[in-house]
Amino acid sequence: MNLTFFKDLVQLLEHFQLSATNNRYPESIEGFKQWITDLNSYNNSEPEPSWEGKENGRTPESVISTLLVHMNRYAKTYSRSAIHDSSFSTQDEFIFLITLKAFGPMTKMELIKKNIQDKPAGMNIIYRLIGHGWIEQKESDTDKRSKILHLTEKGSATLDAQMDKIRKATSLVTGDLTHNEKMQLIRLLQKLEDFHLPVFYQNYHPSELLEKLSGENIPALTE
Repeated sequence: MNLTFFKDLVQLLEHFQLSATNNRYPESIEGFKQWITDLNSYNNSEPEPSWEGKENGRTPESVISTLLVHMNRYAKTYSRSAIHDSSFSTQDEFIFLITLKAFGPMTKMELIKKNIQDKPAGMNIIYRLIGHGWIEQKESDTDKRSKILHLTEKGSATLDAQMDKIRKATSLVTGDLTHNEKMQLIRLLQKLEDFHLPVFYQNYHPSELLEKLSGENIPALTE
């Protein structure tokens, strides 16, 4: 290999390091590979899509926000069908159980934050699950003042009985996307998640939220 190749490689790595800092790519081989993939995707991007109202000045941000709201409503429609004639009252109930089954025991606030719920609504869901006997509270092994939520055998059995329908509802949400399109969508949604999650954890009052996030005043992630 000649010297020019190594010079070009070092320059490419310098660009990656800058992108890793600004766009939160992990500074690793996997992060570098993802950066290269995204870079090639950007350079070979398809023509800009059209959308309703574009000719009248409707912004891409407006379209994206509207489509995300629509997707949430479609997903809720499928979820309601999945729990029809079951013991579940809302999709949040089985989502909380799935979270405990997937990630193991955790505190109330950890479970609430994991599911991006505000505290009052999240606590109501937890109390309903406890009332059904689907989850239970136990003292923490490390902090006796803290209660840890566990999925019970009854909760696991109730969830398992409905999982086929829940999986079907989940698969419908992604429609007819190909595998590659799903992977691309995950990357984009994860990038949005990385942006919005720290904002959510700041728990700003509605009266100050937009002002706090004006310009580049974006808070760092805090637990």
